[in-house]
Amino acid sequence: MEQYTGSQIVVLEGLEAVRKRPGMYIGSTGSRGLHHLIWEILDNGIDEHLAGFCNRIDIVLQKDGGISITDHGRGVPVDIHPTKGIPTVRVVYTILHAGGKFSSSVYKVSGGLHGVGASVVNALSTKMMVEVRKDGKIYRDTYENGGHPTTELEKGLLPVVGKCTKADTGTKVVFYPDPTIFETVEFKPDIIAKRLKESAYLNKGLTLNFKDEKNGTETVFYEEEGIKSFVSHITKTSMKDAENVKLLLPEPVYIEGTSGDIEVEVAFTYTNTYQEQINSYCNRINVVDGGTLVTGFKNALTRIMNKYARELGILKEKDENFDGKDIRNGLIAIVSIKHPDPQFEGQTKTKLGNTDAKSAVDDVFAAEVTRYFDKNIEELRAILENTMKSYNARKAGDKARNAILKQLNDVDTRSKLASCSSKKPEECEIYIVEGDSAGGTVKTARNRKTQAVLPLRGKILNVEKAALEKILVNNEIKTMIASFGCGIGDDFDISKLRYHKIIILTDADVDGAHISTLLLTFFYRFMPELIMEGKVFRGMPPLYKVDYEVSGKTKKSKQSRYLFNDFELEKFRKEGHKILALQRYKGLGEMDADQLWETTLNPETRVLAQVSISDTVEADEVTSLLMGSAVPPRRAFIVEEAKYAKLDV
Repeated sequence: MEQYTGSQIVVLEGLEAVRKRPGMYIGSTGSRGLHHLIWEILDNGIDEHLAGFCNRIDIVLQKDGGISITDHGRGVPVDIHPTKGIPTVRVVYTILHAGGKFSSSVYKVSGGLHGVGASVVNALSTKMMVEVRKDGKIYRDTYENGGHPTTELEKGLLPVVGKCTKADTGTKVVFYPDPTIFETVEFKPDIIAKRLKESAYLNKGLTLNFKDEKNGTETVFYEEEGIKSFVSHITKTSMKDAENVKLLLPEPVYIEGTSGDIEVEVAFTYTNTYQEQINSYCNRINVVDGGTLVTGFKNALTRIMNKYARELGILKEKDENFDGKDIRNGLIAIVSIKHPDPQFEGQTKTKLGNTDAKSAVDDVFAAEVTRYFDKNIEELRAILENTMKSYNARKAGDKARNAILKQLNDVDTRSKLASCSSKKPEECEIYIVEGDSAGGTVKTARNRKTQAVLPLRGKILNVEKAALEKILVNNEIKTMIASFGCGIGDDFDISKLRYHKIIILTDADVDGAHISTLLLTFFYRFMPELIMEGKVFRGMPPLYKVDYEVSGKTKKSKQSRYLFNDFELEKFRKEGHKILALQRYKGLGEMDADQLWETTLNPETRVLAQVSISDTVEADEVTSLLMGSAVPPRRAFIVEEAKYAKLDV
């Protein structure tokens, strides 16, 4: 046996760790990770805005494929760093966990929490240029091939390359993503524009100029009313293709206030529907799992509305209080706070845990919304009447729904579900596969102790806009709910989930993609906690198996490797390997049990993609767009996105 010694431990110096494992820092090397580079630099400028030093940021998508981001803040310090002995700006852009976000004297609140953003972008770029305007001078530093400085220092300082007025301060960053790391280095203008529009809503008074040199367009994003306008935008989008939907308030209600060191903003409106949408932000980060700030908002809203319902006689003395869900039906709200020390919890780090955030939102909202409704009783009455309709509809539907839910206890899963022997949810996982054929192969290949298999016969119901009662009579959905064991709707209890990994495993074709989308729509609309708590995954079977020649000391041999997408295949070819045979898998049935175990089921070697939500507004809009009944907007979306698609013909 070969000895395991210190010589076998690889130490990755500087930014090499980022280049070796980029997914740890930006999530992925696909389009989402590519655009994350922009957000990292953009957030630095927005932090300057939050600190009160920047009112404009310019973003330019350049013709040569680079992107330029210029803020008008204070400018990154250019003096020599006291411990590193090099210009501070170079420390910020070449050393991980270096930045002003750790000092409350520099940033009272910040969206960047770890000080890795700027240096990570540099590490994943072929070229980067940083210009700092400060004290009437322009300083410039340049880097190549993953953050290696190319500018010679003059007496330890960056050279001055120009002059500016003393009032003109800020930082300009230009970078070019590394095509050997990313699957694509083509930025999408619509993704950038959507993010800038949201940022303008969340940072009222900040001007964001976006210039696309490729298309010759220029757009200015500026929102004087901030999240109040954001609520109007969300409401308009949700009502665009809906029928008989009416607003209960003439315009969104906007509330702001401070409790301790926490600044609170809430904007909300109501429609006459039975759906709610609450989007929450902490230091302008989309806290998709909510947390304490949302709990504080819900508690205050429920308490205040029940108080008014009794004062106005809508609820009699003998009546029970309205349930919070009845009160929130028809609600569209944004809760945004600025917190000096946010603490996130949960596997996906998108749930706020600070207890003081709960009391701060409760205090500010309760006081201000009471002041508003005391002056607008008729608007309040319209909301409470809608709440009463929701209450009555829920009571009437409870009997029918409960009768169907009771049937779940009698669902026979034995004919479909191949369960696992372990009863420990934390080590158990369930594979949802399409069809009995693929299901049979997976059942043969799996680890019977920890891996369960549930084959689906055909496509499940498209649940978008469908009532729960209709959904619960679908056999495939009933079997899934019974297999998971955690219930659905008001009876959902994630602590009863029998499998801590729910893995969607479908073929790499159009039907497989459609089935995955239907399943994700079901989870998102009726079991969102599964996604929010990081329990849902997509299995990633390889697309190719390649046999290639390897030259040894005395003879040549053949080796095999599995590749998961076209990007990996192209990269493999560029490495100069002599390919002897190439097999493309279009379905799970094309692999035998041993291959399926090695590539897709074995926890030591498989690749899983965890399903997560980074933007609740976008997730809701896209789900409604793609899975709803309105055809024209869906067609427009597909036509727009088609130019970025890679077709398999």
